[in-house]
Amino acid sequence: MNRHYHSTYILGITLVATLGGLLFGYDTAVISGAEKSIEAYLIRPLGLNSFIHGATVSSALIGCIIGGVISGLLSNRLGRKKTLILAAALFFVSALGSSYPEVFFFTKGEPSIGLLWAFIFYRIIGGIGVGLASAVSPMYISEIAPADIRGRLVSLNQFAIIFGMLVVYFVNWGIAYGHSIEWINDIGWRYMFASEAIPASLFGILLFLVPETPRFLLLSNKDDKAKWVLHKLYTDKMTSQGIFQEIKQSVGQTTGRTKLYSYGKKVIIIGILLSVFQQFVGINVALYYAPRIFESMGAAKDASMLQTIIMGFVNVLFTVVAILTVDKWGRKPLLITGSIGMSIGMFAIAALAFNNILGISTLVFIIIYTASFMMSWGPVCWVLISEIFPNRIRGQAVAVAVAFQWFANYLISSTYPAMMEFSAPMTYAFYGIMSVLSALFVWKMVPETKGKSLEEMEKLWGKKK
Repeated sequence: MNRHYHSTYILGITLVATLGGLLFGYDTAVISGAEKSIEAYLIRPLGLNSFIHGATVSSALIGCIIGGVISGLLSNRLGRKKTLILAAALFFVSALGSSYPEVFFFTKGEPSIGLLWAFIFYRIIGGIGVGLASAVSPMYISEIAPADIRGRLVSLNQFAIIFGMLVVYFVNWGIAYGHSIEWINDIGWRYMFASEAIPASLFGILLFLVPETPRFLLLSNKDDKAKWVLHKLYTDKMTSQGIFQEIKQSVGQTTGRTKLYSYGKKVIIIGILLSVFQQFVGINVALYYAPRIFESMGAAKDASMLQTIIMGFVNVLFTVVAILTVDKWGRKPLLITGSIGMSIGMFAIAALAFNNILGISTLVFIIIYTASFMMSWGPVCWVLISEIFPNRIRGQAVAVAVAFQWFANYLISSTYPAMMEFSAPMTYAFYGIMSVLSALFVWKMVPETKGKSLEEMEKLWGKKK
């Protein structure tokens, strides 16, 4: 069906929602510039070990898991829009609290266990914001977007995530540039965390200017408001009325909660496996490995900054490839192509590690691997998670999938050092095997959703009695 819509208005709404993705990336990466200062300011003076340091640095991940778990409940109770406003508030509180954890109870310059717990608390608060945004931002976009451009609009959220990471790398560098280590360890790290309050405020303010999604409004029996939103999204009343009826039929007249397995277990399992494979292919640990390569090439002094800029550039470039192709080529071809590229990259890195070869060749295969991920599993996984679930279970099902994603993230990240200590070649071969399995999974189990409305895809699963 040829559907006419207000593309500029829809793009504007989408860009507001993608600020949740930008803050997702910003919050998870801001710690990279401040972690050494946190160690100098809080960890070493208290005589704490590297395990506590690592737990402190990664404490936001606890919040991410919590946010993912509760995202379904909140998005179904409060709505997609209000849940994103809550996420913006959490980002803002975390930014200011992490930058000055001494507020209210502690004295600046006097480290204590209580102060450490306060810092961890504020980082967890930010993590909850990340967990909420990671689930609800793509969900909001998918429920607003017309079917023929939904893939690229949801992919914009992934672009915003990696762009947020790239922005904060430069912000951290700009704050630290030209200052002494002593100043950075005392003051500079605070500015790094506080800088997040600016995009968080912008996100929260702009959210008041966008509508709630018509699908949530119909789920809440607010038919008139849903019609009003659809009239603003589409250029003619016949189109908006047709979509209204399509959504209305999908939502049905039943009130109360719909069980998670109302459409069978298969769709839930597919959502969970999409999330798990996105992490099990090893994207995070591939990025962790890159600084060693730069150091071997004689760039030890600026290895970390060079690595983040190069990888950030690759991430941005190939996410753009996904945005431009996801609605033309389809979800499955992109995912399978990306899995093949990732498996080639990882198996090559494993072979090079087995032969103790570390240099340009290894860097090339890491870039092949990263580029393959960013043009496929990075954005397209979020597209599918936001669109494959039927309307009436989308909030709950997305929450389950996102919670599994953060658990998988934690599992892969936490096991990486021990796996590397046991065998580097076997570690990277494992991620290569996961890449192959991810391709087989997509080929056998994942339906193609290109060009289908959310209501049309619901027919794939069928309502269970």
